[in-house]
Amino acid sequence: MIRAAVDADLLVLQEIERAAGEAFREIGMPEIADDEPLPVDALAAYAAAGRAWVAVDPDDRPVAYLIADVVDGNLHIEQVSVHPRAARRGIGRDLIEHAAAYARDHALPALTLTTFTDVPWNAPYYERCGFRVMPDPEPALRALIRAESDHGLDRWPRVAMHRPLPR
Repeated sequence: MIRAAVDADLLVLQEIERAAGEAFREIGMPEIADDEPLPVDALAAYAAAGRAWVAVDPDDRPVAYLIADVVDGNLHIEQVSVHPRAARRGIGRDLIEHAAAYARDHALPALTLTTFTDVPWNAPYYERCGFRVMPDPEPALRALIRAESDHGLDRWPRVAMHRPLPR
């Protein structure tokens, strides 16, 4: 089940992010594994804006989450993370589809994201979800990419991707 994130979920979202990040350590990207999740106040802002969703287990405990912004008039997936114990069950894809429904309901024409090109659960996964590489991102997305580079993410190849949504 997917529902809106609430304040009581926010510390769990940080736990999910840390657990999901450990997979990067296994592929030689320990800096990504060690990167701290967004602070609770930032996650709370996504929840307050109505752009934070969680997938929950039968006990209503979050096992995955997605947060999104509106960037260049599109719904931009800022983060999607699935706890390893819930991985490989389609939960990430379900969250992406939930975000797509939100975008359609709010007349946003596409989903966008930025991601690592050579990480199997990043760009190759998003391509299977219908995303395509954007050769020339729009201005606000380019600024976001520059901010990610300033944070050191450009040590590994990255791309911006988009998925147009049917009206």
